[in-house]
Amino acid sequence: MIEQLVFYSLAAVAVLSALGVVTMKNSVHSALMLGLALAAVAGVFALLGADFLFAGQVLIYVSGIAVLIMFVVMLLGRTYDLHLRQVNNQWLAGLLICGITFSGLWRVIGLFSESRAHSAPVPGTRLLGRLLMSDYALPFELISLILMASLLGAVYFSRSERSQSSSTNP
Repeated sequence: MIEQLVFYSLAAVAVLSALGVVTMKNSVHSALMLGLALAAVAGVFALLGADFLFAGQVLIYVSGIAVLIMFVVMLLGRTYDLHLRQVNNQWLAGLLICGITFSGLWRVIGLFSESRAHSAPVPGTRLLGRLLMSDYALPFELISLILMASLLGAVYFSRSERSQSSSTNP
């Protein structure tokens, strides 16, 4: 009973703060609402026993992305840029797309309405670590090589543009 109450409270906080992100006129307030929405989603992950997702959500999204967005808004935003218009001429098309998406999600949720977890959530970090270091070691290392190659490529291309611009401009 308590778990359901906490789950629905966190879900309500996540949905309401997500609505606040898109409806607030002040960019700083929207960035704060984004951090709250991401933290509420992390709480849902923790409640469901997904400790790896909880840690990733907190480390990457709440403390990384939300803080980065807050710094960008605070450092680059001027006072007249902080209050943006939230509605444009295409709100009817946006509302139509939201309705179609919501009806599709409702149908998908209806397919899984009968399936419920029959046991308490168990932390899966140990199992995930074993899988990454045993069965999925090769794909894990290949992904790290691809990420390293893309990082080196980004450094290479950014250096070549900078050296071309410095050679053309005395």
